[in-house]
Amino acid sequence: MPQSASAVDVLLIGGGVAAARCARTLRRRGFTGSILLVGEEPMVPYNRPPLSKELLQADLPAELTHAEPESWYARHNVELRLGTRVLGLDAGGRTATLADGRIVRFGQCLLATGARPRRPAVPGAERALPLRTLADAEAIRSRAEPGVRAVVIGGGFIGVEVAASLAMRGASVTVLEVASALWGGAFGTAVSDWGVDRLRAAGVDLRLGVVCERIGPTGVVASGAELPADLVVAGVGVEPRVELAVEAGVRVDDGVVVDDAQRTSAAGLLAAGDVARPDGGPRVEHWHAARESGERAALAMLGEEVPPRRAPWVYSEFAGAKLDVVGWAPREARAEEVAAGVIAYMLDGRVGQLAILDGGMDVSVARSLVERAPTLDEVRRVAATPATEQAS
Repeated sequence: MPQSASAVDVLLIGGGVAAARCARTLRRRGFTGSILLVGEEPMVPYNRPPLSKELLQADLPAELTHAEPESWYARHNVELRLGTRVLGLDAGGRTATLADGRIVRFGQCLLATGARPRRPAVPGAERALPLRTLADAEAIRSRAEPGVRAVVIGGGFIGVEVAASLAMRGASVTVLEVASALWGGAFGTAVSDWGVDRLRAAGVDLRLGVVCERIGPTGVVASGAELPADLVVAGVGVEPRVELAVEAGVRVDDGVVVDDAQRTSAAGLLAAGDVARPDGGPRVEHWHAARESGERAALAMLGEEVPPRRAPWVYSEFAGAKLDVVGWAPREARAEEVAAGVIAYMLDGRVGQLAILDGGMDVSVARSLVERAPTLDEVRRVAATPATEQAS
């Protein structure tokens, strides 16, 4: 073996929650083999949801976001190689080439490379700050002084949360969304109207159905209107980082396609987190999906039974409001409010998704309910029960 080569039982590529949860589950289940986690960022794996909320609102220490305390990795014999890129992956030969020239041979490997933020497809897009990493959040926060004129491009989860957090810091915030409703209209007008009311009550200038045309040094032009801006933030979605998977020759289709045990089309290679897409289902970009898929991958590596995949669960908090979306339904699904703060999305007579506003329904109950593909009447009966009693 070359001097620059080494061997590990499990290689985790990616420094996010999926990789951290995989390592944690392996150790908790008694795995004693070697584990190496390689991450591009210079810090230990951390939780991303606080980046657009608590960490953007206040000057909090980054340690509060850590998925595990920094000392956990040494105590559990998990080797970290941070600030390092994986440049190449050979699935057949089970080797990975790191940017420092090191070659790592592995028994099993988890691809948890996550996603990268998209940039607006307009002139001057490089002037818009993204929000994906801890460094991104700190860069935005450092410029978000009271009175700063901020324009947020995109009215999805990130855009809505960033706008509310910036407004809380005293910035003058305008949100530009090309769709006629928040969240791209994915949850219908009732949920959008609720979100619009909350944002406007927080002082956010919300402009729906407008197109960002260019970003200049002093502001943004949208649908012909010039908006002065000291700070521009882009929240226009992400794309999965599949380059290593493509090189490895595994199946890729809007992410790395995985089976029910997070296995890819290549033996010994699994995928989890934002880069992974369940075969026949949607790719879910959220903390719960990353955490759970990392745990599932660990069970598969150990040869243990992997439980059925849970219904997707996405949550958002902004301007004192809370939105939970459980399950999945296509845009053509019919939306109906079944109780105060509970909207059901139906297709072919069954409910595939629930949107829950401000805790209108117990989320754990809603998740189990959606997994049974209930009828609207079933959901209505459960939703009619006070949320404090639903889980009992």
